[in-house]
Amino acid sequence: MTSALRRRFLAFAVLLMWPAVRPTLAQQQEEVKGSVAEPSDAAEVRKQIAEVEKLQSSGFPDRAATLFFLAAAKQHLGETLDALKLLKECIALRAGFDPSGEPAFRALKESKEFTELVQNARRDFPAVTKARIAFVTEEKDLVPEGLAYDAKQDVFYLSSLNRRKIVKIAQNGKASDFVPADRDHLLPVLGIRLDPLDGSIWANCFADRGVTELVHYDAAGTLLGRYTSKDSAKHGFNDLVVRKNGDVIVTDSLDNAVLRFDRKTSSFARLPLHRAIFYPNGIALADDDQQLFVADALGVVRVDLATGASADVNPGPRRTLAGFDGMYWYKEGLVGVQNGIGSPRVAAFRLAADGLSVKQSAILEYRSQQTVLPTTGAIHGNDFYFIANSQIDNLNDDKVLDATRLERIRIAVAHLPW
Repeated sequence: MTSALRRRFLAFAVLLMWPAVRPTLAQQQEEVKGSVAEPSDAAEVRKQIAEVEKLQSSGFPDRAATLFFLAAAKQHLGETLDALKLLKECIALRAGFDPSGEPAFRALKESKEFTELVQNARRDFPAVTKARIAFVTEEKDLVPEGLAYDAKQDVFYLSSLNRRKIVKIAQNGKASDFVPADRDHLLPVLGIRLDPLDGSIWANCFADRGVTELVHYDAAGTLLGRYTSKDSAKHGFNDLVVRKNGDVIVTDSLDNAVLRFDRKTSSFARLPLHRAIFYPNGIALADDDQQLFVADALGVVRVDLATGASADVNPGPRRTLAGFDGMYWYKEGLVGVQNGIGSPRVAAFRLAADGLSVKQSAILEYRSQQTVLPTTGAIHGNDFYFIANSQIDNLNDDKVLDATRLERIRIAVAHLPW
């Protein structure tokens, strides 16, 4: 997919300078074909189109997700008529996609065809406004991406892309630096999780040039180690989980992979999956410490860590599991922020006993002031706390674009439905 869409799944800014919509979409299509050069990543995009079309023809459980992915790819290549045809079929499936918030379709926003598709999507899925504000930060320029909760200390940890630090937030809302900016010369900090063994903190750091590392801090904020892959490939560690045996498993959004970090050897190994994944982001571990769930642009893959077997989780009709940013295990299912479905939402999905299908779902927040630019969250009891306004759209190449637009960060909370 495009470098801009890749940054979307990496939780960085997506700032595409699309040309204005031309008089008619047919004229736009002809102009693209006749005089406008293809994007530099056209070969990569066409390869991914072929891979997704193959998945689609093999009976992939979430057809709407493949259609949305293909529509965004086609639009990036300038194939607007094809993109709209795919979008129309996607929206007709009523799975929850709303293309109005997808940067790939920015050039289409004033077209009648696109406007009608958005209206249809919003008619099927009206706004949900149940969440409330839990905390508001004093600092405006954090541009946060990761959130974690420590039950023993009753505090939250918030990671910052822009300030490259980790903040601790007490239940009264008072914030302090857990890892101060520049002390350890961190890259922008993304996913953050607690170690179930000792309460230490693991976090992923990533810069847009393909440099990334996994860092480990003790409960007092002292750096215990920093680790990176030894191979020559470009990697982008995004989110992570920590198993009870000490293994850390990270999503690599740049290399389209899931990596297992072995603490004893300080090495990373690729976790084999049954299909190619596209911009993996959210990751969750069930309470049994055996079922791993990996989110990508098309849905959620369940991995049995005991056997290595993997399979796609079937969302069922009129649902999608596509595009999770932060994703977490809660009781018998998954909860998190779906950023890759056009307009972001917070949703929960109760799974069947085998973890391979959805039996119940609930939208917790959608098209509200608490889903302006949400990214990740954390579960505290029966509540889901999440970053409501990350301001990632005001960050590009690790720099704030417009300081006058910065505002205090809102951490919202939604009660979980079961």
